[in-house]
Amino acid sequence: MKNKVEVRSQKSKVRSRTASPFLPPADCLLPSDSSGFSLIELVITIAVLGILTLGTIPLVQVAAQRQKEQELHEALRTMREAIDQFHREALAGAQFQANQQPGQQQGQQQGQQQGQGQGQGQVNIFADPRVRVFITDQTIFTADNVDRYPPDLETLVKGVDVLPITSGALNRRGNANVTALEAAQPESAIPKAKVYLRRIPVDPMTGKAEWEFRSCYDLSDSKSTGGENVFDVHSKAKGTALNGEKYSDW
Repeated sequence: MKNKVEVRSQKSKVRSRTASPFLPPADCLLPSDSSGFSLIELVITIAVLGILTLGTIPLVQVAAQRQKEQELHEALRTMREAIDQFHREALAGAQFQANQQPGQQQGQQQGQQQGQGQGQGQVNIFADPRVRVFITDQTIFTADNVDRYPPDLETLVKGVDVLPITSGALNRRGNANVTALEAAQPESAIPKAKVYLRRIPVDPMTGKAEWEFRSCYDLSDSKSTGGENVFDVHSKAKGTALNGEKYSDW
């Protein structure tokens, strides 16, 4: 029995001598010594990320809606300005045709009558500095459109024939003795096409270039139009804006 014990001790001494001093002892790691996340930590992390995501999504949606509303305001403003400018220059064309009479004396009489009319409340459209041309083609206006608003938005895109007003007569526009015929530029007898809109804007709320129109003879709360002209334009969107107003009321 003693021999077996002595043999074992001798073998262990030999192993200890032959073992490399650079190798660390083989230790067995316990599960509690390993690094990583526990189940509770993972649950808390996922919960925090979920809360942050739920708070960010509404902000992104509101920012996108606000951007679309700004684009809608810009599209409506662009179309309404084009409609108003077309209307002013159409009235200038009508006034030019009304004042176009043979003979200088008749033209002066027309200017005097025009000045008297201004004193009675009538407006000389040529006195408006925004009117630098006048529409020559009055055939685009029907008998139902005597106020000379554009018949449709396509007319603003296709353009109409116009003649410029002479720059030398700009300082005479307010003069009652200067008729529209005298204010016209004689050396530019060939009309040129003027475009009021590059294209029909796309409604950012519907994604289509389709709009709701009102003529100048429709009621403000009318849900349909008589189609005589395009006096105003609105969105076809049925939604509600961030300020609580309906897009169709803008």
